[in-house]
Amino acid sequence: MISITCSESCAINLAESQNEITGRLVRTLNLKLVEAAGGGIERERASDPDARDLVMRGWALYYRPYSRTNQQQALEAFERALEVDSQSVDARTGLATVLVSRISHDWSSSPAQDSARAEALVLEALERDTNSSAAHYAMAGVRRMQSRLAESRIENETAIALDPNHARAIFQLGQTLMYLGQPQAAIPYIEKALRLSPHDPNIAAFYRVLGRCRLYLGQDEAIDLLRKAQAANPRLYLSHLTLAGALGLQGELDEARTAMAEALRLKPEINSLAAWRHHRPWETNPQHWAFVEKTLAAGLRRAGMPDE
Repeated sequence: MISITCSESCAINLAESQNEITGRLVRTLNLKLVEAAGGGIERERASDPDARDLVMRGWALYYRPYSRTNQQQALEAFERALEVDSQSVDARTGLATVLVSRISHDWSSSPAQDSARAEALVLEALERDTNSSAAHYAMAGVRRMQSRLAESRIENETAIALDPNHARAIFQLGQTLMYLGQPQAAIPYIEKALRLSPHDPNIAAFYRVLGRCRLYLGQDEAIDLLRKAQAANPRLYLSHLTLAGALGLQGELDEARTAMAEALRLKPEINSLAAWRHHRPWETNPQHWAFVEKTLAAGLRRAGMPDE
C-alpha cells in the first residue's frame, strides 16, 4: 500500500497550482496575441493576405464574443485561407471549428451538410497532423453535433493530452460529460477552464453550462451562474432560455417569462420543448434529458412553454 505524506500532498497541490497559473498566463497571452495579430492583418495586409494571415484572422474572429456576424466573418476568413493554400491543416481545422459552432448556436441553415463537411475537413487535417490538439478539439465538436458523445469525450481527452492548457477543450469535455448525464463529473472540468481562461471572450458558455450542472444537482449557485451567462453575452438565446427554466422552477414566473420572451425574440423557432429537442438532438441523450425534465423543462412549462 502506498501512502502519501502531508508534505508530499502539499507539494503535489503546489505543483498543480503552479501549472494552472502558468496555463492561465499562457492562455491569456495567446488570446491577446491572436487578437493583436488579427487586428494587424486587417490594417496592414488587407489587400494581400497569405494563408497564415487569413488563418490568424479567422481565429481572432472566432475568439470574439459569439455572434452570427463574428462567426460568419471567421468562416469567410478560413474559407479564403483554404483557397490560398489547399493543403493548410490550420485552415481546415479552423473552418471545421466554426462550422460546428454555427450548428451549436443554431446559426447554420444546413446543419446536416455543415456537420458532414466539418467531419471531412477534420479527417483531412488529422491525416496531415495526428498530433494537432486543435484538430482533435474540432473533431470532439463534430462528434457532439452527431450525438456521438462517447467519441466526443475521447477526442476532447486527446486534445487535452496534447495541450493541457487548452481551456476550450477542457470546457468542452465538461460539457460533453453533462450531455452524457454526468453533471457531477463535469463540474471540475468547467471550473478548471474558468481558472485557465477567467477573461475568455466567450465565458458566457462556461457560466451557462456550469449553471446547468449545478441546477441539475439542486445547488444554490445555479441561478447566479445563469444570470452571469445571460449578462456576459445577451445575444445568445440559450442563455435566456436556460435562465427562464431555472427561474420558472424556483417559482419566479414573471422574470422567467421575461427571459423566455427574449429567448423567443432571438430564436423564434424554439417555441416548445419539442422544438428544443429537434434543434439540439445532442441534448436528448436519455441520461441527460432526465435531468432536463426535472429542472429546465419543468420550469419552462411553469413559465408557459408548451411541450409541442
